[in-house]
Amino acid sequence: MSPQIAGLLQLIALIAALALAYRPLGDYMAKVYSSEKHYTPEKWIYKVIGANPAAEMRWPAYLRGVLAFSAVSVLFLYLMQRVQGSLPGSLGFSSIDPDQAFNTAASFVANTNWQSYYGEQAMGHVVQTGGLAVQNFLSAAVGMAVAVALVRGFSRSRTGELGNFWADLVRGTVRILVPISVIGAIVLVACGAIQNFSGIHQVGQFMGGTQEWNGGAVASQEAIKELGTNGGGYFNANSAHPFENPNALSNLFEIFLILLIPFALTRTFGRMVGSLKQGYAILGAMAVIWIGFTALMMWTEFAHRGPAFEIAGGAMEGKETRFGIAGSALFAVATTLTSTGAVNSFHSSYTGFGGGITMLGMQLGEIAPGGVGSGLYGMLIMAIIAVFIAGLMVGRTPEYLGKKIGTRQIKFAACYILITPALVLGFTAVAMALPTPGDSMTNSGAHGFSEILYAYTSGANNNGSAFAGLNADTQWFNSTIGIAMLLGRFLPMVFVLALAGSLAEQKPVPETAGTLRTDKPLYAGLLVGTILIITGLTYFPALALGPLAEGLAS
Repeated sequence: MSPQIAGLLQLIALIAALALAYRPLGDYMAKVYSSEKHYTPEKWIYKVIGANPAAEMRWPAYLRGVLAFSAVSVLFLYLMQRVQGSLPGSLGFSSIDPDQAFNTAASFVANTNWQSYYGEQAMGHVVQTGGLAVQNFLSAAVGMAVAVALVRGFSRSRTGELGNFWADLVRGTVRILVPISVIGAIVLVACGAIQNFSGIHQVGQFMGGTQEWNGGAVASQEAIKELGTNGGGYFNANSAHPFENPNALSNLFEIFLILLIPFALTRTFGRMVGSLKQGYAILGAMAVIWIGFTALMMWTEFAHRGPAFEIAGGAMEGKETRFGIAGSALFAVATTLTSTGAVNSFHSSYTGFGGGITMLGMQLGEIAPGGVGSGLYGMLIMAIIAVFIAGLMVGRTPEYLGKKIGTRQIKFAACYILITPALVLGFTAVAMALPTPGDSMTNSGAHGFSEILYAYTSGANNNGSAFAGLNADTQWFNSTIGIAMLLGRFLPMVFVLALAGSLAEQKPVPETAGTLRTDKPLYAGLLVGTILIITGLTYFPALALGPLAEGLAS
């Protein structure tokens, strides 16, 4: 069987698995966030944190809950790293330096999981499991809560109430993320991933020196790392490490976990707004982009140019032979079109165009299907923009799901769209202008520029993957990428929740003959075009200086 056919079969199997899980999981999540019942463990949590889960919140209160919880999480994780040397189970590792501790705390709380350290050489068991893995659950639950709040903005009328943040946070964690992660961890252990708390031990000689490895609760962290679209690896090699991702079966399962909740949330959206067709339209737009990017990535990496590529069957540099080009391409597209950031190959070693595809996937806003929660609310923002553009074409006030899209709503949507490009392009320009950041680049020219552009694209979009080749463990990059991650995560949430509040206050607008049907393929196509045009106009000049220039020169 040719590698291309094997890749196609993997893609078909993945689509089939996602299709089977789509309806039951989507409906289940809708019931979770619509239920008025509180389970006993949840009541204990509410009592400990002093929250009243029955109290409805307007958008400012909901936002305060998000920001306060996240601020405490950053502080807690920062302090845990700073005192690691005094903690049991530290494996003899010293405490983390202040700038790197800040970067890591901001990264994991912002659902970015950017890592400027070697996991197996820096973090002990307590920090890995009690700090980083816990934030993998909580940051994902925060994103889902904000998405559900926006959905309630569409489904409710004549009220500014969006639900209760604490109830949404706890339910998302206890009823959705934890059960699926337990099942996922068991599957990964069965595939060969490790799950233990062993210390550091020698495994043999390597190039004249001693090679050492430490164990850890890898399978359990790997499951929520992918399911919550987090991405931070227990080991520096991330999902290319055999302890995290042993074989082709575990690789396909991890891709499935990455895409599972983001795609299923479109069903949740349709169920909660009372129109499954609306969810299918959003799903269709996501699927078109995802399949298109996957096809382009496989084409660029399978293209035979020269004897080395012909012998290897494609661009195998930087890829694991366990997964091959198809498994690597599938993973790379899934992880950059979502806010996951996990890698099973090094994106810096991809062809020029292949590296550009991974970068563009993040620059779209990671909305196809996007991160857990963040993908859905990002796509709904783009849906509002698409409706607004359609309204301009026919000269009538745009409407979406029975809500008028006026000046106020468009301002919120526009601010959401502008934040991330401003962070990415602004920080990249400053880094290229200053002399010191450029010293961290391994390569010069277009590829060196791509390293820095990718780093800030990954940080501000809360992806977390690295292009490789860039030494990001410096005070400049730890600090600026940390700031980009926090601003890129929480500033958009301000406008998402403000938009949700403004929509919830409206009364429904009756559908007329002039109302744009947003549940039809024509609208889904308009939505895809809007996304590509907005991203192209925003990032094309920067992409032309980096991956496009490199691809055309090769």
